[in-house]
Amino acid sequence: MSDESDTPQMEPSELAEPLRRAIGERYLTYALSTIMHRALPDARDGLKPVHRRILYAMRELRLASNGGFRKSAKISGDVMGNYHPHGDAAIYDAMARLAQDFNVRYPLVDGQGNFGNIDGDNPAAARYTEARMTAAAEALLEGLNENAVDYRPNYDGTLEEPEVLPATFPNLLANGSSGIAVGMATNIPPHNIDELLNACIHLIKAPNARDETLLDHVPGPDFPTGGIIVEPRENILEAYRTGRGSFRLRSKWEVEDLGRGLWQIVVTEIPYQVQKSKLIEKIAELIQTKKVPILADIRDESADDIRVVLEPRSKNVDPEVLMGMMFRNSDLETRFSLNMNVLIDGRTPKVCSLKEILRAFLDHRREVLQRRARHRLEKIDHRLEVLEGFILAFLNLDRVIDIIRYDDDPKSGLMFEDWGREHTRATDETDYVGPAPREGEPSLTEVQADAILNMRLRSLRRLEEMELKRERDELMEERAGLEDLLESDELQWKKITEQLRETRKLFGKDSEGGARRTEFAEATEIAEVPLEAMIDREPITVVCSKMGWVRAMTGHIDLTRELKFKDGDEGRFLFHAETTDRLLVFGSNGRFYTVSASNLPGGRGMGEPLRLMIDLPNEAEIVDIFIHVPGRKLLVASSAGDGFVVGEDEVVAQTRAGKQVLNVKDDVRAVVCKPVTGDHVAIVSQNGKFLVFPAAELPEMGRGKGVRLQKYNMARGKQGSLELDGGLSDLTTFNWDDGLTWSMGGGKTRHEPDMSEWLGKRAGVGKRPPYGFPKSYKFE
Repeated sequence: MSDESDTPQMEPSELAEPLRRAIGERYLTYALSTIMHRALPDARDGLKPVHRRILYAMRELRLASNGGFRKSAKISGDVMGNYHPHGDAAIYDAMARLAQDFNVRYPLVDGQGNFGNIDGDNPAAARYTEARMTAAAEALLEGLNENAVDYRPNYDGTLEEPEVLPATFPNLLANGSSGIAVGMATNIPPHNIDELLNACIHLIKAPNARDETLLDHVPGPDFPTGGIIVEPRENILEAYRTGRGSFRLRSKWEVEDLGRGLWQIVVTEIPYQVQKSKLIEKIAELIQTKKVPILADIRDESADDIRVVLEPRSKNVDPEVLMGMMFRNSDLETRFSLNMNVLIDGRTPKVCSLKEILRAFLDHRREVLQRRARHRLEKIDHRLEVLEGFILAFLNLDRVIDIIRYDDDPKSGLMFEDWGREHTRATDETDYVGPAPREGEPSLTEVQADAILNMRLRSLRRLEEMELKRERDELMEERAGLEDLLESDELQWKKITEQLRETRKLFGKDSEGGARRTEFAEATEIAEVPLEAMIDREPITVVCSKMGWVRAMTGHIDLTRELKFKDGDEGRFLFHAETTDRLLVFGSNGRFYTVSASNLPGGRGMGEPLRLMIDLPNEAEIVDIFIHVPGRKLLVASSAGDGFVVGEDEVVAQTRAGKQVLNVKDDVRAVVCKPVTGDHVAIVSQNGKFLVFPAAELPEMGRGKGVRLQKYNMARGKQGSLELDGGLSDLTTFNWDDGLTWSMGGGKTRHEPDMSEWLGKRAGVGKRPPYGFPKSYKFE
C-alpha cells in the first residue's frame, strides 16, 4: 500500500467554489435543459423533443400511413436506443397520446389495438399494440430528404436527428400542447387546421394584420371532443393578443322527448380533457348528497359516441334550469387556461400572441422553402453535369467505346480525351494509335467520366440522346425558376401560399374529420330558482321519532293515527307539510339545520336517521323540527335562561354543517325554539317559577348567547357545591289582551285572561304558576 504522502494532492484553489454559485450554475443548467429539451414545444413544428424523435424514428422504420404496422414496443425501443435516452414507459405514453383522437385534434400516430379511451382507461402494454404514422405526421416530415432543416448528433454521436421538422401546417396550434418546465409552463388548446391556414394566408397578404382580423379566421379553439365555447369574443381576442387567458367550455346537450310529458337530457359531447367515468362518478355524488335536488338519476349509455343521460326528478323542471345547475356544480362546464409559452426560435422561451406564433411558423416555412430550393439547385447542377457528359458521349460514341475497350485507365482516358480532335482507332488492338494526351485541363469531370462508365449498354440507343437533351432543357428551365424564386421575396411567399392551399385540401374542412367540432354560443346564466318551483307540490306528513328517525308519509294522514316505530323508539314530531317545504331542525348545540321535505325518505319503512342528512353531532339532541316560514321571528333560549329573538330567514343553512345561532358551552344546552306570535313572553323554570314580561325587552340578534330571560337561584347540591336551582323548562309568547291559554292534557285547555299577577321585568325570578298549570311545567 503506497504512502499517503505519495498521493498527489489538489490545490485548495482548485476545489474552492462558493456554494451559492455552484448550486446556481447547476440549477440553471438543469432548468435550461428542462425548458429547451423536455417541457416547452417549438413554435415552428409544435413538437417537444420526445414527439419529434418518435415521428422521426417511425419514418426511419418506414411506417408510412399507407403501409404496415409495427409493434409499439419496437418503435419505443428504437426511439429510446437511438434518440431519446429516457424510460420506455414515458416514450410509449407520449406515443400513445399522439394516437388518441380524444386528446389530439389531428392524430399523428395511427394506432392499432387498445390505446386508451375517454373514460380514462390506460393503453394496453406496448407489446400488445401496433402503430404507424398518419398523413398528418407525414406532412410534418415532408422535405427531410431535401435538406429542409438542420440535423444534430444524437445523444451518443452515432446517429443524427433533425433539430426541427419542416411542418407543412402550424401543428403547435392545430394539436395544442401542454407542459410544466422550471419556473414556467405552457398550455395551448387545439385549433382547426382550415382556419389556421386561412389566417396564415391572410397574414402573408397583410403582414401587419390586426389581431381582430385574425380572429375572423380563427374564432377560437377547436377541441377534438367538441363542446360549446361560451366565452365572450372580447375575452377571446384579449387572450390571443396577450398569449394568456382562458376559455369557458360547456358540454353539448339536447332534450329527448319520452312522450306523455316526460323527457330526459342527453349529453352528446363533454369538455376537453374531462374523463367521462370521473364525470359520471362526480355527478352521481351530487345526486347522493342532494346538491342538485332536481336531478334524479344519471346513466351512461355511451358506445363509440358519447351518450350520458340525465333524468330530472320532476317533469315540471325546466331543462335550462337543470343544466344551469349542472354547469355550476360539475365538470359539464370547465375552463381551459391558455398560456402560449413556447420556444420561438428553438431556444428562447416566450409568451407569444396568436399572430407571433403564426409568424414564427411562416418564417420557418420560408426558410424550409429556401433550403429545399438550394438543395434542388445542387441536384440539378449535378444532373446537368452528368447530362452534358452523356450527350458528349453520344456524339462521340465510337471513341468512348474504344477508350473503354482498349485504354488501361478508361476513366482518365475519358477525362483527358480531346473531344474536339478527330482520332482514328484500328479495329485490331496492335494497330491502336494510343491514348489521348494526358496533359492540360481535363475535358470531362470525374463525375461525368464515372457516369459514362456506369452507363448501361441498353441506354446506347438513338432515342436516349433525344431524351437527354429534353431532360437537360427541362432542368435548365427549372433551374432558372429556382434562381428567380431565391432572389424574389414575392415569389417565395406566393409559393408558400400555394403550399398552404395544397395542405388545406388535404386537412381542411372538406376532408374527413376536418370540419369544426367545437361550436360557439352565448352563456345563458340561469338565475337561482326556488326549490319549490322545481318540485311537484304534494302533501306529505313528516314523522320524526324520539331517536331521530325521520320519514315522509304520502298525503296528510290523521295525526292521532298510531304509527309503527323501531323497538324502544316512539313518535315525537308529527305534522303536515308539502314536498316544496323546507324544514328547520334546531339542535341542542344551538345550530339550525335545513332539510328539504322532498329529500325525506318515503314512509313505507321506518325512515332514515336524520343525522345522516345533516351533520348533527352524536352528543346533540333534536330540540325541534318545523316548517320554515319566511319572514317569521323565532325566540330561542338555553337551559341557563338566556335567549333572544332571531329572524327565521337568518337561520336557514346552506350546508349540511348547519348554522350556529345560539351560543352554548359547558353543560348549557339549547332547549327552546318558539315562533314569536304575541307581545308578551311567559316563561317557566324547572323548579316551578312562572314569569311574564314584555317581548319588547328582548333584543333581536343574528347570533350570540342572548340576554337573561329568567333568574335562577343558587342551591347547594348533594356534594355541597353551588348549583343552579332548576333552569329553563319552557316558554311561549301571547297577546296581553287575549290572555294565556295552555294545554292540560287529555284534550283539555285552560285559559287565564289576566296575567297581571305574574307580570314582571325580564330576568326576574317569577312566582308560582297559575292554578291548573301542568306539573310538567310545559305549555304544550
